[in-house]
Amino acid sequence: MKIFLAGASGVLGSRLTPMLIASGCQVAGMTRSPEKVEMLAGFGAEPVVCDVFDAAALEQAVRAYAPDLVMHQLTDLPDRAEDLAAGRAANSRMRKEGTANLIAAAQAAGAKRFLAQSVAWEMSGEGQAAKEFLESSVLGLGGVVLRYGQFYGPGTYYPDAAALPNPPRIHIDEAAARTVLALDLSSGVYALTDDGASDFTPVS
Repeated sequence: MKIFLAGASGVLGSRLTPMLIASGCQVAGMTRSPEKVEMLAGFGAEPVVCDVFDAAALEQAVRAYAPDLVMHQLTDLPDRAEDLAAGRAANSRMRKEGTANLIAAAQAAGAKRFLAQSVAWEMSGEGQAAKEFLESSVLGLGGVVLRYGQFYGPGTYYPDAAALPNPPRIHIDEAAARTVLALDLSSGVYALTDDGASDFTPVS
């Protein structure tokens, strides 16, 4: 399977990319950071430097790769947990405008499958509206939504097992491994959490 992975250099994407390649997939790893190109190439991916908010460049990049599946693992989150409140607007924009641009590019490229990251907890206000927009947009084209629990483990806001996030939660390595197993799921919403079923029963 040829996969165009948007968000390949993030906390989840940097684990997921080599796992996908090890499973036999070909991966174009999109990042907006030129300094991440060497890392992605080292994984065996084809690095793509592109900003999801540049719709024309994004469409060109996805068309050029001609993927079977487009995977949306993009977030726009601050480095520190204490800055999360201030960063909500940026992440909401990613879930709305970023999602819309990526879906349009996938459709223009003729990709048959689309999979996107969401979250397994309820939010409020702008954040909840952005989550609902993402999920309804993905389901509207027959795609798959993965609702992840809060990540913990190295590189996350909760790197130490002594301080875990409140449920729903999932270890970052387990989240990546279960995403690889989700490539062939039928359209629907699925929860990926520590306390959730591992048989991919849709939650909606």
